[in-house]
Amino acid sequence: MPLSHPRRSALSEQVIAALRAQIASGEWPVGSRIPTEPELVEQLGVARNTVREAVRALAHNGLLDIRQGSGTYVVATSELAGVMHRRFAGADPRHIAELRSSLESWAARLAARRRTEKDLKQLDALLLRREEAWESRDAEAFVTADATFHMAVVAASHNDVMTALYADLGEVLRDWLRDDVGGDMSPETHMDHSRLVDAIRAGDEATAAEEAAAYPLACKPGRFTASAGD
Repeated sequence: MPLSHPRRSALSEQVIAALRAQIASGEWPVGSRIPTEPELVEQLGVARNTVREAVRALAHNGLLDIRQGSGTYVVATSELAGVMHRRFAGADPRHIAELRSSLESWAARLAARRRTEKDLKQLDALLLRREEAWESRDAEAFVTADATFHMAVVAASHNDVMTALYADLGEVLRDWLRDDVGGDMSPETHMDHSRLVDAIRAGDEATAAEEAAAYPLACKPGRFTASAGD
């Protein structure tokens, strides 16, 4: 439905909210190119300058990346996610792995305690999708499938704060995973996540936590550089 409002500032805020909603809902997933400026003008029924202002505002907040000659792409699902991505994009991979291990371990422990039948069905479906992505040898498809699976594990903890924090770190963790997977998708590098799902299903908190904690730290040999404290 076209947007309309007599005041330019209020109208601009409406457009920003509309674009943000498209991103937050997953209609425009991270990595996707949003519609062109003329397309957005037609969809929203507002002036080109209003659309341009809204897009620039979301780019400034870290949700969008304007690439001259290519288009505008979604890089984060919220303002905080954009800040997280900018803040930690160059972080030591070891530290990202340790953070992910800590978060996912506690989330898996809680998931084993609180999971519902709906959660288990979701995990089963996403585990299958993850395996299919691995078999396809499509690295980007696997990164997406793996990230979605782990997000579902965290969501099964039914801890809203932990889930929101993990989601805001999502693109940082996906960058880490892209680097870890690289082009090496050979059978010997594959990590089976079925034991994690089995532990959550059985309500085995200790095993679920152990399995989840181990995955991020089981990286390719030489991935991390030893630090002075090791």
